[in-house]
Amino acid sequence: MKKIIKEDVINMSYKDITNLILEREKRGINTLELFTEIVNLLELPAVTIENKIGDYYTSLTTDKRFILVDGLWDLRKRHTSDKLIVDSMEDDDISETPEEDGTVDEDYEDEYDDGDVDREEDYEETNTDDDLADLVVLDEEDLN
Repeated sequence: MKKIIKEDVINMSYKDITNLILEREKRGINTLELFTEIVNLLELPAVTIENKIGDYYTSLTTDKRFILVDGLWDLRKRHTSDKLIVDSMEDDDISETPEEDGTVDEDYEDEYDDGDVDREEDYEETNTDDDLADLVVLDEEDLN
């Protein structure tokens, strides 16, 4: 197994180091374990983990080399694209309305119009200046 040496990675990005670690380990690893190994490898202060792990996680999510599977980061190339994420809802439970599929016909609107839905033509234009006439702006001093 190839050992990662500090001199080899000192000028590499965290993502590139992550790539090396995942290639070496040949298994998925959680975010904390990965970042802790990077911090230890680069001999950074332990507080770096707490201060930068969020940024590190974000950088992994935006890098196409990595994939998060069941809370573990792994190399995308190890996972086939024919694996699909299955929604918990069955296809039978999803009913697509004509508006959602891009088609609308009058029969649909008449059939499903329950009379409770407000339509654009039901609204009269109102003067918004009148709505704001009673608006009072307070300073912080006035709140105390």
